Amino acid sequence: MHRTAVFDTVEAAAGGSGLGDLPVWDLTDLYPAPDAPEIEADLTWLESECAAFAKEYEGNLSRLDAEGMLGAIRRQERIDAVAGRIMSYAGLRYYQVTTDAERAAFLSDCQDKLTAHTAPLVFFGLEVNRLEDGHLDRLFNQNADLARYRPVFDKLRKMRPYQLSDELEKFLHDQSVVGASAWNKLFDETISGLEFEVDGEVMGIEATLNLLSEQDRSVREKAARALGETLSANVKTFARVHNTLAKEKEVEDRWRKMPSPQTGRHLSNDVEPEVVEALRNAVVAAYPRLSHRYYELKRKWLGLDRMQVWDRNAPLPMEDDRKIGWTEARETVLSAYATFSPQLAELAEPFFDKGWIDAGVTPGKAPGAFAHPTVTDAHPYVLLNYLGKPRDVMTLAHELGHGVHQRLAAAQGEMLSSTPLTLAETASVFGEMLTFRKLLSEAETPAQRKVLLAGKVEDMINTVVRQIAFYDFECKLHDARREGELTPDEISALWMSVQGESLGPAFDFMDDYQTFWAYIPHFVHSPFYVYAYAFGDGLVNALYAAYESGTPEFQEKYFDMLKAGGSKHHRELLAPFGLDASDPAFWDKGLSMIEAMIDELEALED
Repeated sequence: MHRTAVFDTVEAAAGGSGLGDLPVWDLTDLYPAPDAPEIEADLTWLESECAAFAKEYEGNLSRLDAEGMLGAIRRQERIDAVAGRIMSYAGLRYYQVTTDAERAAFLSDCQDKLTAHTAPLVFFGLEVNRLEDGHLDRLFNQNADLARYRPVFDKLRKMRPYQLSDELEKFLHDQSVVGASAWNKLFDETISGLEFEVDGEVMGIEATLNLLSEQDRSVREKAARALGETLSANVKTFARVHNTLAKEKEVEDRWRKMPSPQTGRHLSNDVEPEVVEALRNAVVAAYPRLSHRYYELKRKWLGLDRMQVWDRNAPLPMEDDRKIGWTEARETVLSAYATFSPQLAELAEPFFDKGWIDAGVTPGKAPGAFAHPTVTDAHPYVLLNYLGKPRDVMTLAHELGHGVHQRLAAAQGEMLSSTPLTLAETASVFGEMLTFRKLLSEAETPAQRKVLLAGKVEDMINTVVRQIAFYDFECKLHDARREGELTPDEISALWMSVQGESLGPAFDFMDDYQTFWAYIPHFVHSPFYVYAYAFGDGLVNALYAAYESGTPEFQEKYFDMLKAGGSKHHRELLAPFGLDASDPAFWDKGLSMIEAMIDELEALED
């Protein structure tokens, strides 16, 4: 891996005992340094190109022939690529050390400049939406290269009923840097700066959350209480962030005449509201058969009369608590990928060898994990907070799935490579499933099999049940905010209203647990994002069942699906596998796979 001056302010992540050397990002594939002349040159080009683009095309789109429209689209793609490269570099540097003032300022400056430079482009989508359908159809029929971009136009035109005047759209564009993005940064900086004291040791949120899966119950309890105490002490700030963002969204939705707070997310996901509603209803109806039943089993395994919230992710008593080193994690995931297809492993390997992963837990680093696609003429980057737990190996498999998906879809170009969130989880969850199935096939004893099955069921409950409960919380939050300002206690009450329902009667809830909504980043960054996880899990369960049943040419069809990126609707992508997400029975099939695993766990008790 190349190490450069970019990382001088980032402590090398040794990973601690037993993990080995953990990789750090090499961002020089994007830019050599934050003060590199290439960044300034790209910003200068963007400013002049956006102005030239507007001068040539504003007010003239209806007069373009097919060749002219294709030229405009390709110029827009180039603008997107340059802007995306700058923001990817600035954002990735920031997420390495969110508490670093210089990195935060650099990101803000880049956002401000790009917002200003790209303001002249706002007209494009507005004018496209004023074109007659017949006119566009004629252009597509005249030029096959232009017709390839039809999905871009279709997605734009779905916003037609909710489009504001040109002047208002430009205002919203300019105002965005002091709107949602500013509150997002406040949230990120606040979360990353929080300190939690456990047994005299002060740590960040990621390390504290990690203690909730420790074998020692007293450690889990102390971590949970530390989380609750600190979140409660800061809950007014988080309530202000949520109130402001929910109100801002309500105002914009009202002006756009959006029928519901969720409409914007459904449109961006290219999914019908009734499909999401069918998913949500199927999962909620399955709570007793899934989470309630599983946690009652776990309560017995742990020898408890009642489960507490700090027991939810507890390891089983017979579980091996050894840490899994980085080299072993790498080999586990790559071999699982290779078992499905050598090509899948080959696509994942550069992430380890070329500085595309940042794995260690370091001060100020963003919590959680993600795969960022950057731009199609570069490559994705994966962020982890690797601590050597089995779940961390599954997270590695998950994020590498995203990365592989993003690499395959890159050939579609900037406008067509981005996959809707509902389908963006496909390769990631499938990668997890491949890794799990490989480990399960290698289990040597019933106890090992039980631990693996329980871990997978918990992951699926966290992905399906917990995320749908999150979705219901968001729906309640945005509905309530329409009626007025919400106090921290009122937000907490909405949170608790979905917790007992989803987790089941095995649990008691400690004081301060009602504030745990405060640390969930998706509520802030991407309202209603969370149902995409459940969508992806259900979709992958159905896909994996098709794979196991011997669907002809499954691997070839799977790669074709990933390569499509955002160029096809979920109906087209699933058709080759004989699947249809608009069929309510589709979701029951996916949930039945989780249920079957719980059945097996119950059978192992006999």
